[in-house]
Amino acid sequence: MASPRTGFNPWSDASLQASCSTVTSHYGQGPRTLADLQTSLYRLITAPGGVEEALANESALHNCALEAIIAGNKGLSVHDRIGIYANAYFYRLLDVFKEDFSCIYNVLGDTDFHNLITGYLIEYPSTEPSLLYAGRRLADYLKTGRQAGKPVLQFPFLADLARLERVSAEAFHGADAGVLDEASLRSLAPEAWPALRMRLHPAAHILDIEWRVDTLMTAIKEGRQWEPPERSPVAILVWRHEWRVRYRVLEPGERAALKAAACSTDFASICGALAIELESVAGVTDLAPIINRLFTDWLRDGILTSASADVHGAEPA
Repeated sequence: MASPRTGFNPWSDASLQASCSTVTSHYGQGPRTLADLQTSLYRLITAPGGVEEALANESALHNCALEAIIAGNKGLSVHDRIGIYANAYFYRLLDVFKEDFSCIYNVLGDTDFHNLITGYLIEYPSTEPSLLYAGRRLADYLKTGRQAGKPVLQFPFLADLARLERVSAEAFHGADAGVLDEASLRSLAPEAWPALRMRLHPAAHILDIEWRVDTLMTAIKEGRQWEPPERSPVAILVWRHEWRVRYRVLEPGERAALKAAACSTDFASICGALAIELESVAGVTDLAPIINRLFTDWLRDGILTSASADVHGAEPA
């Protein structure tokens, strides 16, 4: 008996290429190259509507015997065999979604989460080689209500929760850059501060939400009983510090200041944006202590970089 490592492999390049030749010689059409065959099988396995629907649309396989490529037997038909791969593909994606959107999974439970992701993948099938991008449109899907009539509608905060979980993943995988720190800034002359250019760290994000899903997410992460979140619009800062993702609600003035920093600007402009929002929202006039405290917090959290700092790695879209 041949060793499993050295025996016949029906998915090897040589075997698949031979299958292509068999189909071409017997039927005069169908996949003519290994790349064609691999592409056709990929489409069958990953088709959102299932194998049967995909096969009906596969012009390269529709009029030729699929049996010439994949062998069936009394126990499993050719379509059943393709279906095994298709089901494995879907459940691998489902496992990824359970990990990336663990809080939504906790809220919905197994069955409703399964149905949600099934509908989502039909609407937004995965198109990237990396599974990191598979869930980037889940919040949009929840927001548009295309899953109307299903149990998720009883949780109107799910779109915001999906956004927070997605942005948390982006913060973890985001690009890196050297951060500003107090020690390096102490030697800076006072007159040089207004023109000091800086920007928000590439792995930091500002998220405007309608529901306080941050409190819900904290409860779930800490293993506590969660309650439906309050409907209270806030801005949340999500960032990575020492390879841990953190998030908190921004104070009055912070959103405008950090939005300015996100566009790469000077310290004077950041202070100006902070002052305008504080004066309009909170009526604050004594700005120096607040600016000093917030800037110290930003440096401690590592969310500011020099405008000229090198960025390392690719940030998820």
